[in-house]
Amino acid sequence: MRRSSRKRRLRRRRRKKERERQAKLAEEKMRKEEEEAKKRAEDDAKKKKVLSNMGAHFGGYLVKAEQKRGKRQTGREMKLRILSERKKPLEIDYMGEDQLREKAQELSDWIHQLESEKFDLMAKLKQQRYEINVLYNRISHAQKFRKGAGKGRVGGRWK
Repeated sequence: MRRSSRKRRLRRRRRKKERERQAKLAEEKMRKEEEEAKKRAEDDAKKKKVLSNMGAHFGGYLVKAEQKRGKRQTGREMKLRILSERKKPLEIDYMGEDQLREKAQELSDWIHQLESEKFDLMAKLKQQRYEINVLYNRISHAQKFRKGAGKGRVGGRWK
């Protein structure tokens, strides 16, 4: 009789400890979930606030986000960052006619400058592509006369 009552007490203690352990685990899981939900809500609030004030501060937000993630920017993110750096607020609400004409002339000059930069960069790109093609042809030609030709291949498509 003594052994069976001892076993029962031990089983009760074990069950009680197991229930306590399960309760602690459940409580900790709930606490972690609440913290994560709170953190997500704060992050969403920050993003909404930043995006609502998207004006001149948007470039700074992208830099911070990039540093936080620590990954390469996608083409879209890079384009947004560059545009936000270049974008200037108009502030034309309280301007007179002469001031508006000056602002329009300033913007027109700026567009002209950007278009000339684009033209120069496109010409530079065209020249670089041509040079790559010439160098690729030279390599191909040199490999024809090399001993063991055809073993090494120049990788990539340059056209």
